[in-house]
Amino acid sequence: MRGLRISIAIIVSCLVFLGMVMIYSSSGVYAMRELGDSLYYLKRHLIFLFLSFVMMFLTMTIDYRVLQKFAKPMVVLALGMLVLVLVPGLGKSSFGAQRWFRVGPFHIQPSEFCKIAVLIYVADFLARKQNRIMSFWYGFTPVMLVLGTFAVFIIKQPDLGSTVLIGVVVLIMIFVAGARVRHLVALMLLAFPAFYLFVYRVPYRWRRIVTFLDPWKDPTGAGFQLTQSQIALGHGGGVGVGLGKSVQKLFYLPAAHTDFILSIIGEEMGFAGTFFVVLLFASFVIQGARIAKRTEDAFGYFLSIGIVSMIGIQASLNIGVSIGALPTKGLPLPFISYGGSALMVSMIMVGLLLNISRINDLEK
Repeated sequence: MRGLRISIAIIVSCLVFLGMVMIYSSSGVYAMRELGDSLYYLKRHLIFLFLSFVMMFLTMTIDYRVLQKFAKPMVVLALGMLVLVLVPGLGKSSFGAQRWFRVGPFHIQPSEFCKIAVLIYVADFLARKQNRIMSFWYGFTPVMLVLGTFAVFIIKQPDLGSTVLIGVVVLIMIFVAGARVRHLVALMLLAFPAFYLFVYRVPYRWRRIVTFLDPWKDPTGAGFQLTQSQIALGHGGGVGVGLGKSVQKLFYLPAAHTDFILSIIGEEMGFAGTFFVVLLFASFVIQGARIAKRTEDAFGYFLSIGIVSMIGIQASLNIGVSIGALPTKGLPLPFISYGGSALMVSMIMVGLLLNISRINDLEK
């Protein structure tokens, strides 16, 4: 599987390099006006990127199977972080959300690191309980209880996007493991009351749904972000207006260097640039799936499925939001968007995926 590892490394390197270029391009003017330093976000991103590569290489040096021993402690630690971030004075609040710990000049988002803990726990559980996964009480319910516990605390922050992402990935993992379809269907039916409670009954979330259906009905109000994103993509046309020449980044499009960075890519590089990004993520999913298919160890197999699903679905959700195909979720584009915690977690996942491939190669 050496060829697969090389292709994954090339794909991720291309995405990371594009991220560096576009973070500077999309944030330079904003950073100069608001912070007096056009390189502010780029410099912080480079620090995050260095730490991310260090963590990725460290992850590649250990035998990933050792993580099975720490699956439960990692889940407990992750839940503890989610509880602590909600404690006034410990967690940092911004724009009505309390999702971060402040560590010096940086902010750490524990829900991002929970993704790794959940993937490792579920992969370990499925590897140990393969013969009982079809059982509702002994195979399906334990995973759902853990998932539900995480969901409660992440929604409390509030962060519905991460909750949905983690939930979908876990469902994919247990479906691949052989869970009964009727159990999954029953869970989906139970999701309707949850949708009513957490979306319809929450005004700003319901407003996102209504706005998504017709953002141009209120282009200067609730639909402002989506319409500005679509204007950016439309302005880019086929080949873009040129690198660094985006108009929408000039204080028109909010979150231009974070959640909506793809819109700036589309404006400056056109359809060709956005298609290249989609192609890179599609290639990552295909090559990652090939690694999973060739992995003989059950824990490694389920973990690689979870990693590929997590990165692939998060990229799909971000792209869908940027082009107006999905309601706004607040999820960054993996490897490209500005955000230290998300970048580090994505790179750790890549390290684990390469580790799984390398170890299984050595044992063949």
